[in-house]
Amino acid sequence: MPDVKETQTAVPAQEESKAPAAPPKPPAKPNRNGKKKMIKRLIALAVVLGIVGGAGFGMWYLVFREDKSVGKPLTDMAQINTIQSVVQGYGNAVPKESAAITLNAAGTVQEVYVEVGQTVYAGDPLYTIDSQTARDNLQKAQDEMNKLLEEANNLTVRAPFAGKLMEVKEFQTDDEVSVGTPVARLVNDKKLKLSLYFSYAYENEIRTGQSVQVTVPAVMQAFTGRVEKINKVSFISPEGGVYFEAVIVFDNPGTLTEKMDASAVLTSAGGEDIYPYQNGQTQFYETREILTKAGGPVIGQGNLLNHANVSEGEALLYLGSSTIDEKIRNQQETLDKALESMDNFNAVAPIDGQVFSCTLEPGQNVKEGDTVITISNTTTMVVDIQVDSRNIGFIQAGMTMELTDDYGNPVMGTVTNVAMQGEVGTGTTTYPVTLEVDNSMGTIYNGSWLNYKLVTAESVDCVTVPNQCIKRVNDVNGEKRTVVFIQADSKPDNAVELDPASLGEGTSTTDRMPTSAEGFWPVPVTTGLSDVYNCEITEGLEAGTTVFTGWGSGQEDNMGGGIMIG
Repeated sequence: MPDVKETQTAVPAQEESKAPAAPPKPPAKPNRNGKKKMIKRLIALAVVLGIVGGAGFGMWYLVFREDKSVGKPLTDMAQINTIQSVVQGYGNAVPKESAAITLNAAGTVQEVYVEVGQTVYAGDPLYTIDSQTARDNLQKAQDEMNKLLEEANNLTVRAPFAGKLMEVKEFQTDDEVSVGTPVARLVNDKKLKLSLYFSYAYENEIRTGQSVQVTVPAVMQAFTGRVEKINKVSFISPEGGVYFEAVIVFDNPGTLTEKMDASAVLTSAGGEDIYPYQNGQTQFYETREILTKAGGPVIGQGNLLNHANVSEGEALLYLGSSTIDEKIRNQQETLDKALESMDNFNAVAPIDGQVFSCTLEPGQNVKEGDTVITISNTTTMVVDIQVDSRNIGFIQAGMTMELTDDYGNPVMGTVTNVAMQGEVGTGTTTYPVTLEVDNSMGTIYNGSWLNYKLVTAESVDCVTVPNQCIKRVNDVNGEKRTVVFIQADSKPDNAVELDPASLGEGTSTTDRMPTSAEGFWPVPVTTGLSDVYNCEITEGLEAGTTVFTGWGSGQEDNMGGGIMIG
């Protein structure tokens, strides 16, 4: 590349000041890129507004616009079918019998005889628990009950032994009697006793059980008695003799009483007669003062009379109490709970069944309120179902019903209870029904869901139409009519005139009825059974008749809809 030499030329000062001004800058070119962006933004905004507007119009058209256009009528054919009224649904299966054992006191587990899954029978031992608390509670409850029973028993004054009443006190009904009140003196006069004193010289000649001849001068008779008791006392006579006592007993023939003079003669081993120091007086064999052991008002009397003969345990006087019965009832509940608590600690199976849970282990300390074992008898399961008011009349106790388990296996249930009181729900009333299902094979588990089905009624070879064909409207006289609109070229003989208001003219096509101008006529029908899809027509319609089912939009040919006419 050739060298470029820089040359400088001097310019006079005057000429320098007169140098021409720099030429003006050309005007700026317009920014075409900015205009393009603005146009694009306006176009995008217009597109968005168009989309929003279109969506809004579509929403109004589809939702809010009142569509008064006439759709195309859809039809079907009345056919010969078999129709059933069926009760069906599902219910939860639970064991018919279950038992849970809950402890009533704390204790220590001694032995456990069962385990989870084991089959047990009523009476089989389950476990043993030692509980001093339970034993103490039972003893305390029993002692208190014994006191109350004794108190109640003491309200009736009874003869402690057989005998005769003496010195009887008088009582009136409602007299308040306190504890320890004398009632009478009871004596045993079936036997008499005689206390005599004999010299110690005969100490070895007189013995217990020895026969004695007793004489009673007042009746001038002799009686055979025996020595019942010997008392080695020291009776001193005025003459200075020392004597011991022999108590002699003999039967009373019924003519003797106490305080009658009497004597006795004994015979020694050598055959000599032994006489007492002096005669004595007869005494009743036994005497007891009868006193009340409880207090209360007099409510009745027995054979409470002087000189009355009474038997042992015979009631003499009845006293009342306003609280004793209630106390005994309350204490019995306490005692029952204490006994139940003891049963808890030496428990046996209350029912046949399978052990579903067991929380016990030997040596374990358990608390009051612990549920330690549950047993369920799954040989019979119970299923509760709900039947609506339309079908409850077909359900009766004792009838059978088909059920299926989760795997479709069939089982049979028997109705055991039908509730008379229904449960009102939304738009319907249902009635609880209880079924029992045999589960001897053990295929149904606790908590399983079972589907049930029962045909309550059936019509064979009957005329049916789709449910939507049935219309309930008013005729020109205001009378309610059940009708089906049939397609016909002219008015059938049984067609009825309807109230124009019932036709729903001016409303959407889904609400209004077809008209004769469209080739449809309302004919009255009588309906029978119905299921989810069809309804039986018992009168008013023949098989093969074309019937109105609803309105279509014109797309049904491509959507599998009903037959279109038009």
